Amino acid sequence: MKKLPSKYAPLIMPLILSCLMTCVVSMISLLRANGFNQNVFDYWGSAWMLSWIIAFPVLLVILPIVRKIVSLIVE
Repeated sequence: MKKLPSKYAPLIMPLILSCLMTCVVSMISLLRANGFNQNVFDYWGSAWMLSWIIAFPVLLVILPIVRKIVSLIVE
């Protein structure tokens, strides 16, 4: 399988991270709010997409700031 060039890493890492995190957090939020029912996966898909659409651009902006903060804390 052909890999992407390393110049795309700053975009691919937040893309994957935002997908995984919003997947988990949206499911947990839905289960806490509504419990497990037959429609949970229908609602989850739209909740996940909405949260991801917001989270990905926010992560692109916030990640450089977080890296700077971490570099101040870690040797």
